[in-house]
Amino acid sequence: MDYKKIGDSIYARFDKGDEIVTGILGICRKEKILSATYSGIGGCGDVTVGTLIPETNEFLRHNKKGMMLEMISLNGNISADDNDNIEHHTHAMFSYLDENKTPQFLGGHLLEATVLYTAEIVINPVQNGVIRRMKDEKTGIVVWKL
Repeated sequence: MDYKKIGDSIYARFDKGDEIVTGILGICRKEKILSATYSGIGGCGDVTVGTLIPETNEFLRHNKKGMMLEMISLNGNISADDNDNIEHHTHAMFSYLDENKTPQFLGGHLLEATVLYTAEIVINPVQNGVIRRMKDEKTGIVVWKL
């Protein structure tokens, strides 16, 4: 992985074998970014996405590996708790061909994605403030504290 800061944005290139979520969090920690949004595209070979099950507040995991998975959309944000620990909230959509070469799609909350070819991600830090996180007592999930 390599990245470059241009203006207020960070442009990151992820290489074969890089894990995307770990890389984004690593860049934000290194650059002392507590709040940001990001988006990207690329090609992955091992992906795990989750679907939140509201009754248990846990993710049902879906994994696809061993083939080219086009990352057709990646969107997310970074926010910090009151102790400046950062967390990600990332959604992604992937396309791939099944055994009959019919296009299929896999998407949801991105838990892990390992790059097969490359991924290009732009991180846009929040300017002049920090978006914090808090637990929403009504739903039991972590949300922005505005």
